[in-house]
Amino acid sequence: MKKPNNEDASLDMTPMIDVVFQLIIFFVVTLKMSDDKDTTIKLADGKHGIVLTQEELPPSQLTIDVARSGRVSLSNITLTDKALEQKIKERKNRYGSEFPCMIRADKNTPHKHVARVMNICAACGVWKISFVAIQEHKSGK
Repeated sequence: MKKPNNEDASLDMTPMIDVVFQLIIFFVVTLKMSDDKDTTIKLADGKHGIVLTQEELPPSQLTIDVARSGRVSLSNITLTDKALEQKIKERKNRYGSEFPCMIRADKNTPHKHVARVMNICAACGVWKISFVAIQEHKSGK
């Protein structure tokens, strides 16, 4: 017996379109919308310092933000001194004491707040501390 010829056979695209829309919604919802840095911090001029790009920094580096008010944060999440100490100890256990610790302080931050962060780093056995500043690229005009 001969099979019937289905000339009108087609593929229903509706489920595939539904899945694509679900994936788009998932990625939009899980997209990180905030910046990792404290945007209120205005960095000091570092025209005499060395220039490092993000690619030159090791993945183990830790950037600590210190605001003018004394607010200490990692990835724009405010931390107490105890919480900062715990984060540094976790990083030290993972990478050893040779990971670079970058302090990104506002240019008008009182030294006591920066010294407090430095003392926490030293108490945790981290001695490789650097400060982040900006270097303006000026044209020759």
